[in-house]
Amino acid sequence: MHDECLRIGHKLGSVSVHQCLQQGLKDSAGRSVNGQSILIKEYPPLLKKRTPQGRVLFIGGTHGDEYAAVSIMFRWMKILNRHHSGLFHWHVVPLLNPDGLLQRHSSRLNAHGVDLNRNMPTPFWQQRTTAYWHKTRHDPRRYPGSEALSEPESAWLYQEIKRFQPDVIVSVHAPYGVLDFDGPPHGPRKLGILHLHLIGTYPGSLGNSAGVQHRIPVVTVELPYAGIMPSHAQSMKMWTDLIHWLRKNIPKDETRKAYLAFDRIHADLMATSKSVEKPEKLHR
Repeated sequence: MHDECLRIGHKLGSVSVHQCLQQGLKDSAGRSVNGQSILIKEYPPLLKKRTPQGRVLFIGGTHGDEYAAVSIMFRWMKILNRHHSGLFHWHVVPLLNPDGLLQRHSSRLNAHGVDLNRNMPTPFWQQRTTAYWHKTRHDPRRYPGSEALSEPESAWLYQEIKRFQPDVIVSVHAPYGVLDFDGPPHGPRKLGILHLHLIGTYPGSLGNSAGVQHRIPVVTVELPYAGIMPSHAQSMKMWTDLIHWLRKNIPKDETRKAYLAFDRIHADLMATSKSVEKPEKLHR
């Protein structure tokens, strides 16, 4: 963890080695392709104060070249360090893709050259991700991998979702400058300067896999710039708007019921992953 914080601090201008070490991040036991640890910080229930309203899985750094999406996680962890009240039980993963970020030329992809946000299990994964990749003219930045959950980072994330059973997943990206949402309605209309603008549901994406298939609300925060942090005031407004939405909308009964079928849904997704989708029958 010290070595990883050393690399993070040397890579990100807005996060020092000392600031990273101060967070008390732990080894999740998840590993990247190159064997780097996927670090995690838990803000546990404070049962002497209250029973948590719900569980929140908070993820940054899925794409290693989105510096701001990692840096802002450390800024928001500072807020949780001071103000964690036990209202929610948090698991915070500031950097899901350490191999992508922590190299000389940071990359969107992991060390296998795979876009982790196209590697999650969704219906007819092989057929649909291949068609989408062909549509992008085989853009290497959108390569989905050889099969669903082929990558250790996405496999760890999927198992973390199953184990932790979050009532909501918040995933931070850049640089579209919008707010996206997948899952049981309805998502936040805005978080600070970001307004809801549904980007679409892609094969192999976290929003499709967790939000649509497993019925877990997925809030995708798309910061305006990959390399420039929002101002402190903008970050605070996004944070307070997020907490306000969480208090009003989490948990959802539909999500908690869907966890009872998690293994069945997973089995169904994997069973169709290499299948060819049959055309719908026309009804006269």
